[in-house]
Amino acid sequence: MEQNYRDDDLEFVVDDFYDEFEDENPFEEPESPIRTDCDSDFRDDFELSKSKTDTSAFEARNGKDIQGIPWERMNYTRDKYREKRLKQYKNYESLSSSREELAKECLPVEKGNNFYDFHFNTRLVKSTIVHFQLRNLLWSTSKHDVYLMQNYSVMHWSSLFRRSKEVLNVARPITANVRRPSLLMETLSRVQISTMAVKDNLLVAGGFQGELICKFLDQPDVAFCTKVTAEENAITNSVDIYRSPMGSLRVLAANNDARIRIFDTQKFACLSNFNFGWSVNNASASPDGKLLAVLGDCENCLIADAQSGKTVSTLKGHLDYSFASAWHPDGRILATGNQDTTCRLWDIRNPSQSIAVLKGRMGAIRALKFTSDGRFMAMAEPADFVHIFDAQSGYSKSQEIDLFGEIAGISFSPDTESLFVGVADRTYGSLLELNRRHCNRYLDAMI
Repeated sequence: MEQNYRDDDLEFVVDDFYDEFEDENPFEEPESPIRTDCDSDFRDDFELSKSKTDTSAFEARNGKDIQGIPWERMNYTRDKYREKRLKQYKNYESLSSSREELAKECLPVEKGNNFYDFHFNTRLVKSTIVHFQLRNLLWSTSKHDVYLMQNYSVMHWSSLFRRSKEVLNVARPITANVRRPSLLMETLSRVQISTMAVKDNLLVAGGFQGELICKFLDQPDVAFCTKVTAEENAITNSVDIYRSPMGSLRVLAANNDARIRIFDTQKFACLSNFNFGWSVNNASASPDGKLLAVLGDCENCLIADAQSGKTVSTLKGHLDYSFASAWHPDGRILATGNQDTTCRLWDIRNPSQSIAVLKGRMGAIRALKFTSDGRFMAMAEPADFVHIFDAQSGYSKSQEIDLFGEIAGISFSPDTESLFVGVADRTYGSLLELNRRHCNRYLDAMI
């Protein structure tokens, strides 16, 4: 994967995803180009108070923009601005291959469904993005608890009390709280967190220089921290937390050095170290912990044995590099997200071809999540669009969440009741919360 990232002193090397408008500036204030560095696409000329930064469902029903963008003060309507964004967006491609036939493969989808309703948007917490291709920076552990990356801190947001607190500060020196035999103790500082995962009382964060940090949520200090490799191009691209077939908690780290490493959570010893020949951009364990989905700088995705690392299946169909994967809770269906702007669904019992191809609106598919009951799958593009598909309909029905800004991550709550979306933007960065619609709750109870 590309070794480009955002820092206070650095800018993206790639072309801007959003160019300046060719004719006139759409906003009243000058110099507001659309960029990927998470600067705001909008400018307020007044001081925003806390009471104005949040948007409730009641306010949205009464006409307020869910992100609090004052369209009445802009030179363009929301619809006109959306039209221009769609025309001017540049999807990043690693491989320049013909994609004329791709549209023919895509599943016809009935859009306009409402599976999740807007509930609340707060700008009191703002996601930040280190690397433009890595967007797993937000996790929900309940419908009231959300963890997200903000600058050099992992923040916890309580949707119940609507306040945040710092859980982990990675700007200061970090040292593990317990000295473990046979492990080299390292002190890390000023870590650029590129990816994270939170599950089973464990927070795991990966860094731009190959760092791996593990912290139990009920303990004040870091349990384990290290650099997994000394190689220069060693970004920790993804991390996963899963249970082995025997029930032990494991940490899975995928890195730019073409390796996957598996750690236990007792002594944090490295149990396995697998090489795949190309940068591993994403890896995830199946629900039973027996298989690994391995995706990276290759058109093909692999299914590997979690014990041996041996490839058991090769999934062919994508046209570019992949950066996202998600397993259906039944363990039979795998979703993969690619820079060719599609998500492919695979039945791993018959991996010769994908069972469905789902298309985004503008760009690469950077994040995928299933609900714990397997009913819905959320698919996020780099910016502006999150799609929710109904698995029960064979993924032929969807809901489109239309917003403005880079998407840092998406996460369903474990009880499936909430969907959270992290929006990265200097002014309108926020945490968006949607709640599952239960139109037929009474009728469902009668069945």
